Amino acid sequence: MLSRGFDSLLARRAAETPNDVAAIFPDGTLTYAQLERRAMDMARRLRALGVRAGDRVGILLLEGSPDYVALMFGAAKLNAIAVNVNARYKEHELRYLVGHAGLRLLVADPRLRGVVEAADVAAACPVVEPGDERFEAAREETSDAEVEAEMARISGDEPVLMLYTSGTTAKPKGCLHAHRGLLHQAGAFAGRLELRAGDRFWTPLPLFHIGGITVVIASIHAGVPFVHVGLYQLEQAIEQLCSVRPTVAFPAFETIWLEVIGHERFTEETMGQLRLVAAIGIPERLRQMQDAVPWATLVSATGSTESGGFLCLGSPHDPREKRLATAGRAVPGMEVRIADPETGEDVPPGTDGELLFRGPCRFLRYHEDPEATAASIDADGWFHSGDIVCADEEGYVAYVGRYKDMLKVGGENVAAAEIEDFLATHPAVKIVQVVSAPDARYTEVAAAFVELHEGASATEQELIDYCRGRIATFKVPRYVRFVEEWPLANNKIRKVELRERIARELAEKGIKQAPKITS
Repeated sequence: MLSRGFDSLLARRAAETPNDVAAIFPDGTLTYAQLERRAMDMARRLRALGVRAGDRVGILLLEGSPDYVALMFGAAKLNAIAVNVNARYKEHELRYLVGHAGLRLLVADPRLRGVVEAADVAAACPVVEPGDERFEAAREETSDAEVEAEMARISGDEPVLMLYTSGTTAKPKGCLHAHRGLLHQAGAFAGRLELRAGDRFWTPLPLFHIGGITVVIASIHAGVPFVHVGLYQLEQAIEQLCSVRPTVAFPAFETIWLEVIGHERFTEETMGQLRLVAAIGIPERLRQMQDAVPWATLVSATGSTESGGFLCLGSPHDPREKRLATAGRAVPGMEVRIADPETGEDVPPGTDGELLFRGPCRFLRYHEDPEATAASIDADGWFHSGDIVCADEEGYVAYVGRYKDMLKVGGENVAAAEIEDFLATHPAVKIVQVVSAPDARYTEVAAAFVELHEGASATEQELIDYCRGRIATFKVPRYVRFVEEWPLANNKIRKVELRERIARELAEKGIKQAPKITS
């Protein structure tokens, strides 16, 4: 039977075209019937382990896989909420998420057992691993009919997915998305890209990222194979691209796509079937990427976890400069406003303002945070993003910057306050302020300005090492600078001056790329 929920995407495809290829991963290919069967089996296991409607199910898998997709759809069949956990999280972040989300169960990759044990997840909720005896045997403890009974109760308005995103507060917030929102995003994204028979849609984005999820659901909506590289590694990605020969790609971030298209095996002879690429970046870099792959059309986009994926997206029919200098126009069904952040009034075309949006793809609310929800979503349903954009008279939106105190490190949103909160736990640190520093590889990275306690001592490397392995690598400051006096205005530290200071220093020293950080 088909439900009214997000799970109906896959179930409908399995009923209509059961033998068509649904997904291609490095370790195998599945048809729609096989993927749907796996999703039903996952739902049976979850139900046998006590998961019911409204429960949060954590998914902590190291890479995109058939199990990852099946778990998302399996949880949806029970009207439970999949919580896709960032696999780069360390003990500090995982412990917070598990507690804040109130997980009923965590399905964890055995290769991540160390961080799961260090975070003492088992004290908060049961932990199971795909393939272990208890998890596999649970399938036989319930039936398809019991799962179908749960599916029949789904209205479509309930939350089905929760993704954590960094805001301007020190702690990440859980964005709740409804069944209907994901279904709408699937159709809007597939429609704007004009996905069609014969397409194969490739992405390297992880499935804990809204971008990776939107490729999965758009592909299923359009009935085209979803192609995923698993755990992204350049050589594996190149091998897959050359063998599968996708026609549409969403590499998203220039940090990924530039090294892919720069590889010696990426040529028109090997990748000539590629017709469309969706990417994100500054106009100069987008032009460079388009020129490097002239046989394919490149479009840009903007979106967020809160917008449920793509908010604005270029069309392959747009003029070249519109495709490369803007993020396109709002996807069908979504409304966009550009407003003066002080007055709330709409600004004229060509004027910078704050991006506001509403529509079916917008997230429902922040989990267990009514204050943050009320501060971000107004009485008319408009989400105030804190992003500075500019729209022309035709509705093409160009990204300008951020009002909020955020960094975007290689495509990952990072709250400065979150890094500050962690660094402040170092016994030598009295005050810490984190700002963005320009970076040729990641666009920007974290730079920490630190005032030490009187009589305390610490080195730049000591504070970097304090973070390394304890918070996600992309959050670790690449630079630490010590200060005794802060630039102030109205008794508030002027971060703009700190940002200018580190940018000026790096420019004077000719430093364009920060040292690479490993866990």
